[in-house]
Amino acid sequence: MSILNEANILLNQKLANKTEAIKATGQILVDRGYVKAEYIEAMLQREEMSSTYMGNFIAIPHGTEEAKAAVLESGLSVIQAPEGVDFGGGNIVKILIGIAGKGNEHLDILSKIAIVCSEEENVEKLVQAGSKEEILQLLSEVN
Repeated sequence: MSILNEANILLNQKLANKTEAIKATGQILVDRGYVKAEYIEAMLQREEMSSTYMGNFIAIPHGTEEAKAAVLESGLSVIQAPEGVDFGGGNIVKILIGIAGKGNEHLDILSKIAIVCSEEENVEKLVQAGSKEEILQLLSEVN
């Protein structure tokens, strides 16, 4: 099973708030068999510790260190929310990338995502993408 595929991507989502956004990101990981259901709660706990907002309209929700046992396989979920979700402090998120990393793989996955998303041009393309294929292409280095 690949880390990211079209079934893990949702386009043009309207999310009411940060909690709903994180739950939706985690639910994809659960539904696709990457994590057990309790991982979503760990994602919310992780967000309470410190925000997963990364700047550039990107948030990368992921579970706590203690939640590693709930990870069955490394995987990513991507939610495009063009209208934006408030992550607090005026930080608006338009792309959510949920991460579940088996073992220490999450660090490798995070660094690859950070490289892609450090370029505003790439983020703009993710926000404007009209198809799941475009998002897969932009994040191909991660997969």
